[in-house]
Amino acid sequence: MTLRERVEQALDTLRPYLETDGGNVSIEEITSDNIVRLRLLGACASCSMSIMTFKAGLEQAVKKAVPEIVAVEAINITDMDDPNATTPSQL
Repeated sequence: MTLRERVEQALDTLRPYLETDGGNVSIEEITSDNIVRLRLLGACASCSMSIMTFKAGLEQAVKKAVPEIVAVEAINITDMDDPNATTPSQL
């Protein structure tokens, strides 16, 4: 199984929770030095809780399932103080 397939498998464990709130995640790239860059999709892209979802869920799941990954980054996290941010209850 490739590195990308293993990362996808780790993300698949969390996708049902993201989809419940109208969101998802995709792999933007995996760099040559094993850094995964993720893009939050749908409601996750504008959710004020996206940084918590990313840190507590996505980052931990990927690092636990694929130990050779040295870092996980989200390229489009919404800041909790962003006036355009939404919360899951607003969806």
